[in-house]
Amino acid sequence: MQYHLDTIPVWEAMEWKSECPLCSLEHKTELEEIDRTLGASVMEPDVRVRFNERGACRRHQQMLFNGPNKLGHALLMDSHAKERLAALQKLQAATKARKNIKVRWFGRDDTTETTAAQLKRLTDRCVVCEAMDTHMARYLTTFLHLWKTSADFRAVWKDSKGVCLPHLQQLLETARGTLSAHEQNEFAFEALDFLTRRLADDERDLSWFTQKYDYRNQAQPWGESKTAVERTVNCLRGWCVGTEPYTAPK
Repeated sequence: MQYHLDTIPVWEAMEWKSECPLCSLEHKTELEEIDRTLGASVMEPDVRVRFNERGACRRHQQMLFNGPNKLGHALLMDSHAKERLAALQKLQAATKARKNIKVRWFGRDDTTETTAAQLKRLTDRCVVCEAMDTHMARYLTTFLHLWKTSADFRAVWKDSKGVCLPHLQQLLETARGTLSAHEQNEFAFEALDFLTRRLADDERDLSWFTQKYDYRNQAQPWGESKTAVERTVNCLRGWCVGTEPYTAPK
């Protein structure tokens, strides 16, 4: 791995001082993949082939639709729809042929089950998700490499808010092939300490948020509780609500 290249995005994410640097980096990567998908690569044959085969999930279809290149999205969807139509017509013909076959094995007809499984294969992949997974796997490894080898990174890490629960789980899974047993335990202890203290703060603010709706507390200050719901959700599930953790420069 070329750490001198891969470390730059991880360092940048740490410098943003966000609630979870990996959520910020993940969202940045997502926006870049959406831009790449809608950019000049729309006309590249290999890009069209990958999109035809995989399509995009609901979230990323929404982001593509809301993007600036309506024609690019339309071109991708036109060829993707043609591919899916051909697959559905083939499935329809196979289903029609099977429906007239007499069931002899305990009277069981698995036509619907088979068709459902084949339909699932037409919807369970996403070209953007797969690209992001590849990038994030590399960033997770780089993150741990920096934690292991860089005193400067350790200092920035200890001054951060840690990472969210899902990204901590992913880091610990990655650590099994990256860090020694002693290092894994050390990192897990540090990261869990960050996470538990952060969640305790969020929960305290969340509790006060609910109490503020009691008329007896209306005159009391909100403190940090106004953002408690989104902070708690994002801590436990990774960023999904509230202010975006990364905004592309204009």
